[in-house]
Amino acid sequence: MHDRLFGRRTTDPDAATRTPPGQYLTEKFPVLHYGTIPTVDLAGWDFRVFGLVDAPVTLTWEQLQTLPRRQQTVDIHCVTRWSKLDTAWEGVPIRAILELAGVRPEVTHVVAHCEQGYTTNMPLEVLDDADVMLADTYDGKPLEPQHGYPLRLLVPKRYFWKSAKWIRGLELLDHDVRGFWERYGYHNDADPWREERFSAD
Repeated sequence: MHDRLFGRRTTDPDAATRTPPGQYLTEKFPVLHYGTIPTVDLAGWDFRVFGLVDAPVTLTWEQLQTLPRRQQTVDIHCVTRWSKLDTAWEGVPIRAILELAGVRPEVTHVVAHCEQGYTTNMPLEVLDDADVMLADTYDGKPLEPQHGYPLRLLVPKRYFWKSAKWIRGLELLDHDVRGFWERYGYHNDADPWREERFSAD
């Protein structure tokens, strides 16, 4: 039963230390999302950085592709209790985006805006990290629609709902605004190592 749901068990000797409490390892990439998968036309697609920035940014798909890129391999963890180790991504480091926009000193939080009105939130200090990126490639291939094509946020140190699929913009704020799942009882911080799954509020 376990193998059918999650794939065969790993033989990685470091897997236990890399897996947060309460998580099961999988070799699959489970698909979980709210609503239907959006149809995206790159000809009319853009990505915005707005709010408390010196230079609000609106990028077409072609412009996004000209920004610095990076490949990285990270572990990911879903609030539904699966973890997947050594996932390979490519995209634009978030720090390149923040530098382009010019983050103002008073910014404390960021809201990710996505297709169909989905949002998620996090402190700027969580977003502004070396392993956070706007990813358009997974395992050497463009993202599949169910995994966020054409672009998703990747925030490896938080439960995976913070790695918002189908992302269209970042809003920088001087206060916190809870996102979609955070308003419906999911934990505002979502640290998998602390098992911050659901809010106590």
